Amino acid sequence: MIMRRDITIGLLYSSVGEYAALSEACRRGALSAISDLNADPDGALTIEVVARDPGGNLDLYEPHCTEILRDREIRHVVGCVTSSSRKEVIPALEKAGGTLWYACPYEGFETSDRVIYTHACPNQHLLPLLHWVFSRFGRRGYLVGSNYIWGWEMNRVAREAIGRDNGVVTGERNLPLGDVDVARLIAEIRATKPDFVLNNLIGNSSYAFLAAMRELRESDPDFADGHCPVLSCNLTECELPALGELAEGLISAGPFFAGGRSESMAGARMLDSSLEAAAHRAVMALADLEIAGPRAALPRHGIDPETHHMMQPVLIARVEGGRFRVMHSEAAVEADPYLARRERWPGAMRPTLKLVT
Repeated sequence: MIMRRDITIGLLYSSVGEYAALSEACRRGALSAISDLNADPDGALTIEVVARDPGGNLDLYEPHCTEILRDREIRHVVGCVTSSSRKEVIPALEKAGGTLWYACPYEGFETSDRVIYTHACPNQHLLPLLHWVFSRFGRRGYLVGSNYIWGWEMNRVAREAIGRDNGVVTGERNLPLGDVDVARLIAEIRATKPDFVLNNLIGNSSYAFLAAMRELRESDPDFADGHCPVLSCNLTECELPALGELAEGLISAGPFFAGGRSESMAGARMLDSSLEAAAHRAVMALADLEIAGPRAALPRHGIDPETHHMMQPVLIARVEGGRFRVMHSEAAVEADPYLARRERWPGAMRPTLKLVT
């Protein structure tokens, strides 16, 4: 009979604020994995949870993380949604020797010995999405984002990708977090008539923008009938109930969409979004690491021991009838968080430089 060992892990998610729906999805995924592990009669671990809620206050993430790691023999924390909050807790993790398991898509250009990234970075979401869109809709893009790390970096990578493919950025605007005054954005989109819009807004700003885009489609035939789609790499199923028909036609990229079983993302469990799946994967991987050690566990879960990023499948899906329908898929892609490799995303087989004679 296997002797079970008890361990305690931390959960660090906010229940209120712009990211509440995303936090709740991550929390559900982590708790579902804990439930699966604890219910396994042949399992080697029983997992207990210490949860802290920063309440959407960036200044509270580091103190809460420090408290989790100090008060008990806890070395794993599953948590954080924004890059800002993730960066806030890294010093606490370094001081205590803890590890953050980060289950949200992010903008790349980071590695840390104290963070394991179980969702996608730009060569696993943004670049394949743009490559797919270029050949179907065109290379003229308008970029919108919230005025913080995700919006800045995602739009920067998009500008470079569009320029590399001889495209044009017809306009770019960032809004303060929570700002719902999108009239200027819509006026510029109407005037410049891009082939697509990349939406890096979050929360209420994104909802207001999608509502305004729907009004534009109803009033201007140049934007009707599927023209000028809105693209996203961070809008998942957990926000569709709040959006309703406003999300129809939105095209997104990610490693998982609900509606199918994914052995690579969540074993045999049916989950409702990529955030749930990535948090589920995080807990399963950390449990394996506790049992087998990093040398065996990290490769088994597709985690690069140097960058701490997971391999991810690439799926591109469109919202139809209130749910995402997958239109394109690629096999699992190794993460390239610094975009240092020549072949940066699936299908991009041409070199970036040409020899002229």
